[in-house]
Amino acid sequence: MLRRHRRDAGLSQEKLAELAGLSVDAIAALERGRRRAPRPHTLRLLGDALRLGAPDRAQLTAAARRDADTTRSVLRLPPVAPNELIGRSREVEEASRLIGERATRLLTMSGPAGVGKTRLALAVASQVAHRFEDGVCWVPLAPVLEPAAVTPAIAAAIGLHPVDGGRLTEEIAEQIGRRSLLLVLDNCVHVLAGATGVVSTLLECCPNLTVLATSRELMRVPGERVYVVPPLTLPSDDEDSAGSPAVRLFVDRATARGFPPTGQLDQVARVVSRLEGIPLAIELAAARTNVLTVEELAAELDSSFAILAGGSSAAGSRQESLFGAIGWSHALLTPSERDLFARLSIFAGGWSLNAAAAVLSGRLVPGPLERATALDLTSRLVDKSLIRVSRDRGIARYDMLAVIREFAAGQLALAGSDEETARNHAGFYIALAEEAESHLRGPNQGDWLDRLDGELDNLRAAMAWAFRAEAVTEAVRLAGGLWLFCYLRGHYAEGSEWLERALKLADTGGPELAPYKAKACLGAGMLAFLQCEYDVATARLESALTQYKALNDTAGTALVMQRLGGVARERGDYVTAENLHCQSYDLFESLGDRSGMSWAHNQLGFVAWLRGDLEIAARRCKRARDSFRVLGDGEGLAWSLISLGTIAQYGGELAEAEELLQESLALSQRLGYREGVAWSLNQLGIVERRRGLTERAVHFLDESLAEHRDLGDRWRSASVLEELATVAQQRNRTEYAAFLLGAADGIREVIGAPVPEIEKADLQSTKQAIEEALDRRAFRAAWSAGRAAPLAAVADGYPGPSADADRSTRL
Repeated sequence: MLRRHRRDAGLSQEKLAELAGLSVDAIAALERGRRRAPRPHTLRLLGDALRLGAPDRAQLTAAARRDADTTRSVLRLPPVAPNELIGRSREVEEASRLIGERATRLLTMSGPAGVGKTRLALAVASQVAHRFEDGVCWVPLAPVLEPAAVTPAIAAAIGLHPVDGGRLTEEIAEQIGRRSLLLVLDNCVHVLAGATGVVSTLLECCPNLTVLATSRELMRVPGERVYVVPPLTLPSDDEDSAGSPAVRLFVDRATARGFPPTGQLDQVARVVSRLEGIPLAIELAAARTNVLTVEELAAELDSSFAILAGGSSAAGSRQESLFGAIGWSHALLTPSERDLFARLSIFAGGWSLNAAAAVLSGRLVPGPLERATALDLTSRLVDKSLIRVSRDRGIARYDMLAVIREFAAGQLALAGSDEETARNHAGFYIALAEEAESHLRGPNQGDWLDRLDGELDNLRAAMAWAFRAEAVTEAVRLAGGLWLFCYLRGHYAEGSEWLERALKLADTGGPELAPYKAKACLGAGMLAFLQCEYDVATARLESALTQYKALNDTAGTALVMQRLGGVARERGDYVTAENLHCQSYDLFESLGDRSGMSWAHNQLGFVAWLRGDLEIAARRCKRARDSFRVLGDGEGLAWSLISLGTIAQYGGELAEAEELLQESLALSQRLGYREGVAWSLNQLGIVERRRGLTERAVHFLDESLAEHRDLGDRWRSASVLEELATVAQQRNRTEYAAFLLGAADGIREVIGAPVPEIEKADLQSTKQAIEEALDRRAFRAAWSAGRAAPLAAVADGYPGPSADADRSTRL
């Protein structure tokens, strides 16, 4: 809605941000659904900038209404259907009625593979979306390989970035709360053991949740209602075959391929009847019109029906027509095509040509001959509609429909090549991760981060295989090679789990694993530090330090000292932090490592401004900034700009601070560097508060808190809460301000991190003003309520006796 109004007004995102006095990131986040709960003052600013009338303002406000019980998260939306849904109007109406009228809270769409369950679920979700005030969340489970991974997949789809994996289902239930939400779980059959438990719990705990699942088997959860998706209606003898949905589907798909079956409807009816009206089988058959006439196609099906009906030995009778259709396509392949087809089933979320060549040849770096072979075979499989091609930014990428991939996986298992292929697959992605690692602090940092993001499903699959096969070397190398990526793109909890599991496996490894174990310890310590688990971080980093020293690895030793300095810094031990960073600098200098020296300068500057020494901090951070620009280190440049902007704002140079922080925000957004985004927004909020622009300050600080909270950074979350308390006090929301201070104090006590020295003066001033405005009893009540509130609920406000009725106006 916001995007439509902006375009109607002829405004760019940048122009709207300027007119409304908001950040470009805020406009982009709202338009893309990344943020869905703007405060009323943000809506007022947008309405004024767009010159909206009262009806349009009311609609915009209704669309952005915040849920009464929980902070909204960014939901994964259903994908856009690639083409028209043919012949399913009755099914859409029936299933939509069951869900829309709440006849059931769990509807499972069942039926044979390829009958169109996913496509129908998409149509139903679109049809009933308006009945769910908080939206539709799409959870694709086809890439999920293990039942245990279902719950994390749901968490990711609802925008939850948990810190404690042990109570993930409870965290999801808390996140959903009383929201009116439709959760669509697509392709459950292979992970039913993991899906049933979490669905049962969520339905018990979330009264306004409805679940729509697609599966060839039932969940058998209490209250489940089953909708069996039928095949498409076939032509009958007493009607015109052109009106049959199955015929219309074939004609549409063949025409789209450029071969309309004009005047051949009787033969089309013969084909679709032989395929029993299964949509996927029909689409595969229609794709063959590029090489066969419809008459030849019908004759081929007549003569090879046994192949079509053969299916899988484990398949039910309803499934056989689909496996027959895929089996027919498979039977037309040459031995080399079949081999690649089966091996490609190992990929999750698509693959590149290089990846296909590596899996086929077993070579981590395929040569020209291997690439040429893979390209030729891939081209043939694309022509046979067994592989799909997507093209983005000049790069071709390939994938399979989920059901075709399942058939191919069965062929791989029958050939006895699944373990060998999985090992080749893991080897390729280990090499990719280790190659990427060397580029993640250079001029091509953003491109490599995006590349790893695009392969995340495959990286997860390789990691899962390594753990399942207890492949120690592969597990340690892959987890260790990915920790920097997990840090930069905010996958703290997932990366920590990988590293801890890999290190546990590595206890049985030999001395050849020593360098990889040291790196894994370093990564585990860093990710624990980022989640404010300081004791765990210290233990892992000290272990890494011992290992790097034993290896005579000076660079590794210096890097660990730098990370240990970070832990000391957040714990308020500035002397130790400075000593560690100085030692780190000396080691990097001995190696002539300009990047390491730049990072040491940056960290020393960070320590200096935290303890209040702005002059030294500025000198250090300017040296780091200038060096990072030369090196092309985007992350380092973003950090030095954040530090310099912070130094400027504490020095009263607000215009300079804003310029530096806006530059760091834009750079962090381009890189997808979430920590940088969160810090930039935090400091911009302080700048606006110092200017007296408290509405804009709240906007920036809210965005920052959401990012820090999602990342699991409790140290910085506490500082943002304290700054929000200052804004609340300035706006005479005194009890709420006390509540926020209590929440921050509770967090600091749990993690064992004091208030940074530079922030103490503002905090003390705020606390004193609150204590003067409130009687002692009211202050203690609000303070205690804040200390007891979980971080996820703090932004909802203080439910005290004199608090405002509308939580969204408490600031």
